[in-house]
Amino acid sequence: MHNGRKGKEVSSRSMASKTQVGFIGLGNMGKPMAKNLLKHGYPVIATDVFPESCKELQELGAQIVDNPAEVADQADRIVTMLPSSPNVIEVYTGPNGILKKVKKGSLLIDSSTIDPAVSKEMAVAAEKMGAVFMDAPVSGGVGAASSGKLTFMVGGVEEEFTAAQELLTCMGANVVYCGAVGTGQAAKICNNMLLAIGMIGTSETMNLGIRLGLDPKLLAKILNMSSGRCWSSDTYNPVPGVMEGVPSGNHYQGGFGTQLMAKDLGLAQTTATNTKTPVPLGSLAHQIYRMMCARGYAGKDFS
Repeated sequence: MHNGRKGKEVSSRSMASKTQVGFIGLGNMGKPMAKNLLKHGYPVIATDVFPESCKELQELGAQIVDNPAEVADQADRIVTMLPSSPNVIEVYTGPNGILKKVKKGSLLIDSSTIDPAVSKEMAVAAEKMGAVFMDAPVSGGVGAASSGKLTFMVGGVEEEFTAAQELLTCMGANVVYCGAVGTGQAAKICNNMLLAIGMIGTSETMNLGIRLGLDPKLLAKILNMSSGRCWSSDTYNPVPGVMEGVPSGNHYQGGFGTQLMAKDLGLAQTTATNTKTPVPLGSLAHQIYRMMCARGYAGKDFS
């Protein structure tokens, strides 16, 4: 791609649709997402702080480079998928960060789940370099990342949404525009706070019913035809043996880690404090998941 394009020529990105796409962060989520870009015929140039994470992608034909700046030097559309706010700040603004070599008019899509305030900071820093930053956190977990069925919640300049959508639909089934930068993160954090509260409520309810002598499968069946029904009761039941194909039926392996849920609830807590919003159940859920981590369940599914 030619260097130094003006902002008004940004739309030329979508014209050359199968040009190189950068991908930074090849972890549990990033790797299957990058694989789906390759499957859709996009040449991928990638990097990860752990070189061994890059091997599989390299074997599938991706070009691997040493750091984010090198990715930005060669690709003008970049997706990042990183564990937390400090990683995002480092990858974008660090000494070997994207913004060191970013081309004017580049589209930068961050699918990490981080503090919306950090997304806004990154957008301002990118804009100074003539690039466009959008936050696009995901819901759906590792399974949906592999099957290309993620939901993306996108925040950023609306005029750029179509360009982002083109790439994101290769990796997800739903791509929803939420508003200005940071609103994608806001939607994700709100969903996961409710998910945690619902899972704890489902677990308490199932536990009480079992101790009252009810068969767990029967209780789940009754809940799921009654007003107490929720996603945690009908799709992701936390009691072993009630449902097949969920982590509770497999020693709570895989799925969405307790540590990640605790992190997201920490973000909910921070944003609630910053906006002076009372979230008593969200706060309690945060503490319960932190206790689970402290007791050795950090790597187990949040159910």
